[in-house]
Amino acid sequence: MSQKVKFEGLPREMIALRVSREIKEGSYVNLGIGIPTLISNWTEGVDIVLQAEIGMLKTGSLAEGDDVDQDLINASCQAVTALPGSSYFDIVESFAMIRGGHIDIAVMGALQINARGDYAGWSNPSRGLFVGNVGGSMDLCAGAKKLFIAMEHTTKDGELKIVNELSYPATALGKVSMLFTDLAVIEITPKGMVLKEVMAGLTAKDIQSVTGPKLIIAKDLKEIEL
Repeated sequence: MSQKVKFEGLPREMIALRVSREIKEGSYVNLGIGIPTLISNWTEGVDIVLQAEIGMLKTGSLAEGDDVDQDLINASCQAVTALPGSSYFDIVESFAMIRGGHIDIAVMGALQINARGDYAGWSNPSRGLFVGNVGGSMDLCAGAKKLFIAMEHTTKDGELKIVNELSYPATALGKVSMLFTDLAVIEITPKGMVLKEVMAGLTAKDIQSVTGPKLIIAKDLKEIEL
């Protein structure tokens, strides 16, 4: 039996930082549960409007201490801060915004993703786990102009998460445009997965060893820029 490969990668906060660098100013962005929620800690002073589907626009960083207000929460039910100009509305209006194509970028976590941009992020049947529900994330994937995935490259046990075919229930098909992991930055294109950036100290061969689909190596391949 071959031994699973496991590389030491970036911490979750640094994955979130790298994603934040890819979001253009003026964008309306929705952050899914998990790593994506940490992106809000890296957008202070940047003209990015974060939307929480529970009905809040212009959310700030994660709240701590006296700033915690149980009525101001994100998709992970974490307390968030309110920025000047924050607004609040019914969840029906929130999803009208999402379904109406007014979200520029949705950032989601994932359990699996393949080279076609299909991803699974709500149910892990191998463990009998149901994380959240498929409803809200499905709307975001369908309605957002771009879909980014932020996740660890492999499971804690070294199992592949970037696979040739999904074995978990899909959240969306053919929607992902960019993938950010603790080891790499990968662009999803009609020709396949293009490896754009790698963790410092690793090579394209290292990334391929923990990736199912054959990677296309960018001519300007570089280390992950933070």
